[in-house]
Amino acid sequence: MGTTIAIVAGSILLLIIICMGYVKAPPDQAYIISGLRKHARVVIGRASVKVPFLERLDKLNLRLMPVDIKTSNAVPTADYININVDAAVNVKISNEPDKLQLAAQNFLNQPTEYIAGVAREVLEGNMREIVGRMNLQEMVGDRQKFAELVKENAGPDLAAMGLDVVSFNVQNFTDSNGIIDDLGIDNVTKIKKNAAIAKAESERDIGIAQAAANKEANDARVKAETEIAIKNNEMTIRKAELKKVADIKMAEADAAYEIQQQEQRKTIEITSANADIARREKEAELAEREIELAERKLDAEVKKTADAEKYKAEKMAEAELISRQREADAKRYEAEQAAVARKMEADALKYAMEQEAQGIRAKGLAEAEAIEKKAEAQKIMGEASILEMYLQALPEVVKNAALPLAQTDKIIMYGEGNAAKVAADVMKTTSQITEGIKEATGIDISAVLSGIVGGKVAVAAEQQADQQAPQA
Repeated sequence: MGTTIAIVAGSILLLIIICMGYVKAPPDQAYIISGLRKHARVVIGRASVKVPFLERLDKLNLRLMPVDIKTSNAVPTADYININVDAAVNVKISNEPDKLQLAAQNFLNQPTEYIAGVAREVLEGNMREIVGRMNLQEMVGDRQKFAELVKENAGPDLAAMGLDVVSFNVQNFTDSNGIIDDLGIDNVTKIKKNAAIAKAESERDIGIAQAAANKEANDARVKAETEIAIKNNEMTIRKAELKKVADIKMAEADAAYEIQQQEQRKTIEITSANADIARREKEAELAEREIELAERKLDAEVKKTADAEKYKAEKMAEAELISRQREADAKRYEAEQAAVARKMEADALKYAMEQEAQGIRAKGLAEAEAIEKKAEAQKIMGEASILEMYLQALPEVVKNAALPLAQTDKIIMYGEGNAAKVAADVMKTTSQITEGIKEATGIDISAVLSGIVGGKVAVAAEQQADQQAPQA
């Protein structure tokens, strides 16, 4: 059991170490793993594992590094001419194991700018050395040789640092005295001379060729014109022969055409005569048909007119009969409706009169009953009830007495006391009504009112005397 646990723990630990130390280098970088071994491991474009905490990982950039090399000042050549050189160089850290170890020692974790700067210094020094060995004309005439010499001379120095020169291209050579430009004057003159000679020879060859071409062209033209004349003559003869044959054929055709025309004319005349006879027969037949159609049309029109008049008379008689029947039905219906209306009117009048009689009867009974009840009440209440009724009716009496004045739009009075006179007239009218009640019923309203008031005064005096007697 303990062994199993140890194995499992060891496996887990190993797995953790692998996961923590797993690295994968891209093709353009070199991973330098160092720590446990005497020589560092180099990983390029593959995966590997470093031991955590015991090994470290460093990187080297394997990409190309462009370096622009220019001499900082003029450099004398082997023939003592001061020149400046400009070259474009591409360098990189070598993939060879030994050089890669040297590069790791020199440029580990350094930026490409630093590496390019170191390579520039080395290449510029070697280029100045090669310039001092070669003549100017040799360098300008064979730039490739100059580049190869610089590469060969700088190769050991760069290899000692772990670098390789991938390409070396000379851009240009310059000098301040124009010597390089003068080197080309002789070549320019030779080139111009050779060009002039070549041009003259070319023009000569062109003239010779042009003359030969003109001769050949003239011979060809004469030969062609001769052949054309022969062909034209043959064509004229052939045209004459063809015209003769054509005229014969034309005459034969004209004769045949005339004969054919005569035959056609004869055929046309016969056909025209036959057509005229047939036309006349058709016209006669058509005339007979028209007469027959006219007779039929006349018979049809007469018969149709008679039938139409007969049909019209029958329909008019039927319409008149139907109209009379409908008129009789309408009159009968109107009479029936009038009788029904009169009956309904009589019934309504009878009902109204009965209702009116019942109303009058009911009203009379109600009035009689009211008078009877009123008489009984008056009999019971006596003069007090009469006085109460009078007092209740008195405002209405005064109102009716003053009604003529209320309906007057305007009253104009002259003198003093006229308003009091109007009021006195109203009160006089009221007194006349009271006198009328006395004459009609025998009841003196004034006497009743005086008696009631006097009785109340006497009762009040007696009550006051009774109250004062005990006090005395």
